[in-house]
Order: sequence, then structure tokens, then C-alpha cells
Amino acid sequence: MNGLDWAVLIGYFAVMVAIGVWSHKRVDNVSDFFTAGGKMPWWLSGISHHMSGYSAVMFTGYAGIAYTYGVTSFVTWSFPIALGIAIGSKLFAPRINRLRSRLHVASPLEYLKNRYDLRTQQALAWSGMLLKIVDVGAKWAAIATLLSVFTGISLNQGILVTGGITAVYCTIGGLWADALTELGQFIIQLLAGVAMFVAVVVRLDDHGGFFGVWDSPELQGHEKPLVGPYGTVFLLAFLFIKLFEYNGGMLNQAQRYMATPNAREAERSARLSAVLWLVWPLVLFFPMWMSPLLVESQKPDGSDSYALMTEQLLPHGLLGLVIVGFFSHTMAMCSSDANAIAAVFTRDCAPVIWARARTWSQGQGLRVARIATVVFLGLSMAAATQVNSPAFKDIITVVIKWVAGLMGPMAIPMMLGLLRAFRRSGPTAALVSWSMGLLAFWLVNYPIHWNVEGGVPLQYQVSIPLAVSLVLYVLVGYVRPEDTPERLALIEKINTDGDGVGAAIPTPAGGGVDDTVRTTVKD
Repeated sequence: MNGLDWAVLIGYFAVMVAIGVWSHKRVDNVSDFFTAGGKMPWWLSGISHHMSGYSAVMFTGYAGIAYTYGVTSFVTWSFPIALGIAIGSKLFAPRINRLRSRLHVASPLEYLKNRYDLRTQQALAWSGMLLKIVDVGAKWAAIATLLSVFTGISLNQGILVTGGITAVYCTIGGLWADALTELGQFIIQLLAGVAMFVAVVVRLDDHGGFFGVWDSPELQGHEKPLVGPYGTVFLLAFLFIKLFEYNGGMLNQAQRYMATPNAREAERSARLSAVLWLVWPLVLFFPMWMSPLLVESQKPDGSDSYALMTEQLLPHGLLGLVIVGFFSHTMAMCSSDANAIAAVFTRDCAPVIWARARTWSQGQGLRVARIATVVFLGLSMAAATQVNSPAFKDIITVVIKWVAGLMGPMAIPMMLGLLRAFRRSGPTAALVSWSMGLLAFWLVNYPIHWNVEGGVPLQYQVSIPLAVSLVLYVLVGYVRPEDTPERLALIEKINTDGDGVGAAIPTPAGGGVDDTVRTTVKD
């Protein structure tokens, strides 16, 4: 990087902070901070939903998969996400929006206290927060790895810089700041992605051109959709995982649905996000598929290939823009995660462990929300320094094995609890599904893994915990149904729209459905 690249990067950081400061004026209470007061337009929600699903792992871990295996990086990652969101646009998006508009909650997990019971809500809340610390830690490590390639600064320094800037704008501006910065980040990564795509296409003239390049020996087998550990079982497992994860199972995307004015707008935002996930990653992945022709990775997993290609192909200024694109993806995801986890702690956990939290004023609740955001970012940055330790091995291991493998047991009770078809499943089914799914993850990754020659294949490490949780959630619900009249009434509220449904101003106590101040604002 030279002075021009640094100017682009510093200018980007300055704009992100400025957006956070401007958004601060739009945040008057906890509802504004966590769900934008239900006033976010569908197109902004859709772009924000799309951007909050990316991170620099795309340009490190998945770039390594693209470098090694080719188009399977799209077929087994972006395509399942697009399909999962498209399905979720009908199945989950409207129902999650009604959590705010009909049940008047500000956290995606707030409704679980009434859908199941307090124990279930707390189990999912605390385990979800711990998983998110590890997940976001991997994202910080990914962007710091890229930054070290371009600037030479250490991993820890890169984590501190990116985490610190993110903490400023998402802490003072809440979800409005997240969404507006993600809109700006979307424009930036659009320019950066197209610049990289064009630069690679120009270089392909030396290798047979755009269509003839696939005959090159370096790309042999790269056109196969399913290859290596990324086979049919992995694809199907990932489709189910992403169906739950990207429709709210990992919390931050659920907030985008909750932030729209009504269920119909939430559905439209999900459809927009699905289209973007289907089309835009093709532009981003194409240079990665071509990378074996243009660079030789210095790392065994190929995770540095995209960064090396960027250095070689782009002039200064554009190089800075692409680096800003790396930042934009990571900061979008991490800031949205921080806001979601702060919502879970402030609304779901604090009132249970601290009696004083039940009587917070609006101002006190907002201050605690901001403090919780900073604390979460700090913990995730600490976790980022351990991503390459023996416990985690590397970035892509954390993202695929840990996050994907653990997401199912935590998301299934939350997501399936929204649907009428699973009304018989109550707190017993939810807790059994959650606990046995976690046990299955531990078994296939440790005791069983150690006793199987070559280890348990990746697709089974990911799919078995999900399958165990899903089967037990359904089975226990039928063996021991707990569909009480109160729970059935709650499910009906989530599954139907009413006339004149009002928005709500949650009480400072954060007590959820039972103690909410309702208003008569027309939806």
C-alpha cells in the first residue's frame, strides 16, 4: 500500500464513523437501537440483510476453497444461502417481523420465554452469545490476516484497528448505523468487486480467454460443482443450516426482518437479499476460481491467494478500494452481530440475573445496550487472537465446523417454534433438542473423531448435530406434547396478520410479551 491506498482506507473509516454519529440522532430508545423502531424500508433492510452475511472469510477461507477446488465454493456456500433465504422469505421473514409488530419485542429471543419457558430462553440466549463470540472472532482474524498481507502490521494490531472502528459507529448509532453503513459498504464492494473482475478477465487473454481458460491444466477439475469434502451430503446439510442461520437462527438477520414496518415488507426484503446472494457472489468468486493461473499461494490452504492476486493486478488507489471492500464485508457482519447480541443480553439475560434491570428507564436501558455492544466486541476480539490456536486450527475450521455445526442445535427451537406445524413441541422438546445436539457435536468432533481412521468426514461433523436436534425436537413434541392454550395463542399471533396491528414501545424492564406498553400506531 502507498499513500493513495492509505487515503482511501482512512477516508472509508472516517465515513463509517460519520454515519454512526448521524445515526445517533435517530436513536431515542432501546427499540430504535435494536429494531430501528420498525421504520426501515424493505430495500434497505434487504441490502443490510445481504451485507451482514459476508465477512473477510469470503476472501480468505472461501478463497482458499475456490483456489483448491473451484466452483464448488459457490455451489456449496452462496447457492444454499440464496435458496435458504428464498424459502425463508415465505416461511420465516413475515413471522419474525410479527415478533415486533404483534408481540412487541426488541430481541429475536424475547418471545421464547412465552413460547417455551424461561429456562429454554436462557439456555439458547447464553449459548448463542458464546457461539457468536467465536464466530465474530474468526471474522476479525480473517480481516486482520488480509490487512497483514497488505500493510505488514501484526494480527493483533489488525484486530484492534478493525474492532475499534466498528465499536465506534455501531455503539452510538445502533441498527440504523449498521444498516446505513452497510448500504455504503455495498456500494464500495460493488465497485471493488467489479474492478477485480475486470482486471482478471483482462489477464485471461494470456490463458485462452474467458471461455477457453477452463481447459488450462491448473484448473483441471475446477468446473465440478461437488468435489473433495464438499459433496452431496455437505450440500444438503449446508442448505438446512443456512435455511435456519440466514433467516434468523444466528440472530442478526432476524433483526433486519423485525426492522421493517410489516410482514409484507419483511418478505420483500428477504427476496431482495436472496437475489443478491444468487448473483453477486458469482462476480466475487470468478477471480478466485482463476487464481491458480495467476498466483501461487504461499499457504497450504490457499487462503492468501486473493490477497496476492489483488496486489499483482490492481494499481494503487484501486488496491485501496478492494482492501476497503474487505473491511466493508467484515465490519457489516460484525457490527450486526454485536447489535444482535447486545439485544439478547439487554432484553433477555440482564433482567433474569439482575433485578435492577427490570426497572431500567429508557435512558438506562439504552446505555446498557451500548455497553453490552462494546463488551461483546471486546470479547470477540480477544477470541480472534486464538483462532489459529490448536483448539480452532484455522479460520475456515471455525466458520464451517464450529459455527455451522453448532448453529443447528441453537436455531432449531427458535425457528421451528414459529411454525404451526411444530406447535406440539414445548420446552421439553426444545431443551432435549438443544442439549443432545451439542452433545452430538462434541462426540463427532472429539471422542468419535479420534477413534475413526482419518477422522469423521467434514460433512458428517456439520450434519449430524443438526439432524440429531431436528429429529429430537419433532419426536419429543409428539411423545410429550406441550401445546397449551397460551402457547397456541402465541403461535397464532405470529402466524396471522391482524387489522390495525400496532407497533410498540417496549418497557424498560425488557420483560418481553407480558409487560409491554402497547400503542395504537397503525402498522
